[in-house]
Amino acid sequence: MKPNLHLYNSLTCKKELFVPINPNEVGLYTCGPTVYNYAHIGNLRTYIFNDLLQRTLTFFGYSVKRVMNVTDVGHLVGDGDMGLDKVEKEAKEKGMIAWELSEFYLKAFKSDMERLNLLSPTVWEKATDTIPEQINLIKQIETKGFTYKTSDGVYFDTSKFPSYGKMSSLTNEGIKEGSRVDLNPERKNPRDFALWKFSYRSSDLALLGETSAKRQMEWDSPWGVGFPGWHIECSAIALKHLGNPFDIHTGAIDHKETHHPNEVAQTEVATGKPMANYFLHAGFLNAESDTKMAKSKGNFLTLQSLVDKGYNPLAYKLYSYGFHWRQTVAFSWEALGASAKALQRLQSFCFEYNGYNNYKFYKSYIDSQKQTTPAFATPFVNRFTTALEDDLNMPKAMAVVWDLISVSSKEGWQEEARKMLLNWDSVLALGFGSLIAPNTPPAQTPPIVLSLLSQREQARASKNFALADKLRQEIKDAGYLVEDNPDGQRLSRICSVRTSTEQKSQC
Repeated sequence: MKPNLHLYNSLTCKKELFVPINPNEVGLYTCGPTVYNYAHIGNLRTYIFNDLLQRTLTFFGYSVKRVMNVTDVGHLVGDGDMGLDKVEKEAKEKGMIAWELSEFYLKAFKSDMERLNLLSPTVWEKATDTIPEQINLIKQIETKGFTYKTSDGVYFDTSKFPSYGKMSSLTNEGIKEGSRVDLNPERKNPRDFALWKFSYRSSDLALLGETSAKRQMEWDSPWGVGFPGWHIECSAIALKHLGNPFDIHTGAIDHKETHHPNEVAQTEVATGKPMANYFLHAGFLNAESDTKMAKSKGNFLTLQSLVDKGYNPLAYKLYSYGFHWRQTVAFSWEALGASAKALQRLQSFCFEYNGYNNYKFYKSYIDSQKQTTPAFATPFVNRFTTALEDDLNMPKAMAVVWDLISVSSKEGWQEEARKMLLNWDSVLALGFGSLIAPNTPPAQTPPIVLSLLSQREQARASKNFALADKLRQEIKDAGYLVEDNPDGQRLSRICSVRTSTEQKSQC
């Protein structure tokens, strides 16, 4: 029996029963990162949602093929069609090769995913690895008569696609040329977008402060040497790995206005079929001032920023579960602190004292999930499942978790509750199935760190908190995070190192 899963579909602006194309399989496409800087926690909130979606679909018995692109070329400053490529601009400012810079930040992004316990997609695909597919797709669109050429590139003519922007709030009539950053007098319609861009022009060189320059990332094409526009990569990559239509396309809420309408238009024109049946868009996490968190504004926080303040990355994940994934919210340090305490409570509940001055995790219960749920626990299972089926409503799902802990503790069936939490953690991914016992350091912890940990425990016992704080910092400098809880010190690896340019990287 398949779940009664309802998802909010941006194509219809309502919650709909999810019905996959193939009964037991789901094709899922996720818009991936532009790798020119570290991902900020607003970006990562979207990927937490994507992970939650993938895990929920798997929890409900579907086999999920998830594809994620990596934008390492074509995404221009301002997100429009004029100006400099973000990757090349950042590489020039740092004195690096564009390819090296993009690989550096891709590794940092993957590290952030690992620290947040996010699943890797089934397929990673870089834009630069699919240039032939992108050129071929543009040729198909050209054959259908939907392109025109300007002095700076090849554009898609949106006036020939009547349903353009059907999920967007904007239309050609509703915006003015120049309201976008990239004023272009050669564009026929305000929302026409670049499929292929030519090499730098004099206006672009002026922005670089140079009189002559050659792009690091450019290729030959039927229209001239250049590089693909930002939007064409997602269409080409999705077609390559999922075909069309596929089931679900996800991204942040800003993709609803331009990026995804452009993908839909070029895919439908080229193939004559819809791109995807469901489009899901995650809300923003704004800065504390409730303004958009953005790298261009410099008002963003990275995951490492939170770790540097002593927060477990999974505390941020739990924090994100406090809001519906479609809701745009402002970041709060106070709320993150509350989530950190809540995470400790959850993790402590998932350990049982075994009489040997240590804690044993209920890993054996993983195999017992096939047993029938006791009658007294069934209402909690039903409530948790119903919350997921209701558009992945995590505030409701977490309310069930806390009710489960409270009631089971009062009525004395904590073991059954722990079994349920182990099962639910396949969705929550808060690490219950791989936790390190509070008094047990991670495997292969360096002797120097173990020594510092022992010294700190002695300092705490003697109430020498100044020394304990100093030792905490030394442990952090060695790449480990210490968290204090009623059961003792909990040590986790944070992998913070510095490069020769004093830029932080995650291993």
